[in-house]
Amino acid sequence: MSWFEFDWVDAFSDRAFGGNGCAVVHDGAHLPEQVCMAYVRETSLVECTFTDPSDVADIRVRYFLASREIPFAGHPTIATVAAMRSRGMIEGESLTLETGAGVVSIRLTGDEIEMTQVAPQFGAHVPVDLVASTIGLPESAIISPPQFVSTGLPFCITVLRDHEALRAAQLVEGPLRKVAEAAGFSGSDMAEPFLVTLEGATDAGDTFSRLLLAPPSPPEDPFTGSATGAMAAYLWKYGLMSKDSFIAEQGHDMGRPGQATVTRVGPTDGMTGIKVAGRGHVLMRGQVDLPTDK
Repeated sequence: MSWFEFDWVDAFSDRAFGGNGCAVVHDGAHLPEQVCMAYVRETSLVECTFTDPSDVADIRVRYFLASREIPFAGHPTIATVAAMRSRGMIEGESLTLETGAGVVSIRLTGDEIEMTQVAPQFGAHVPVDLVASTIGLPESAIISPPQFVSTGLPFCITVLRDHEALRAAQLVEGPLRKVAEAAGFSGSDMAEPFLVTLEGATDAGDTFSRLLLAPPSPPEDPFTGSATGAMAAYLWKYGLMSKDSFIAEQGHDMGRPGQATVTRVGPTDGMTGIKVAGRGHVLMRGQVDLPTDK
């Protein structure tokens, strides 16, 4: 067992208990996968990060769900940078992170932390009837063909007609497994549709989203930064968003309001990246005693 410094950060929020929480374990990226996943389960958070020095970037970051390691995630990236900055570990206005999805560039502007997610990849379309059954809604609630999109992590982007449909959605695990099979996933987690409406939760917002999660994760993600980048790419590609930069909102109905500024890099028919910016609030910090072997 060894003691590791950690910070618990509420990402995509500038206040306590907003946005999405993430525990950042410093100098812990060498820990065994089973230990990292057990730590996520212990926190009851959706994701946690573990850092180490990097040979190709300023720092290496590993991202874990309760069930597996994933290559990249948005709100944990904001949380990791906010944690490092609060400890005086960052100098200057930019840095790079080594992730499983490649090197991610970070820009710091005041309290804002802006990540540039990789160029979007547009994957398989998923039948409307299958997605509708997965979220317990009629097909008429979905106003654009669902499609897997990735800016570092794939999500089934699903545009809903209004807030009423968004709030009525409920995850149904049987059909979800079929969505996972359509995307070639080995498990149903990570296949959950990312639901978005073209109206903000507040007057300041342009979109309002939800991500319902399958076990062993918590039932819903308060704010999903990687999916927000993928969602933005989808909206721009299909002409559903006229602004080059817009405000994405999520988590308000959970009592954890989160907000991100999303900006397109390149033209709609040739995007080279998606910038997602938000703030992070360090809620607590301390030490955790973790086993260094399985």
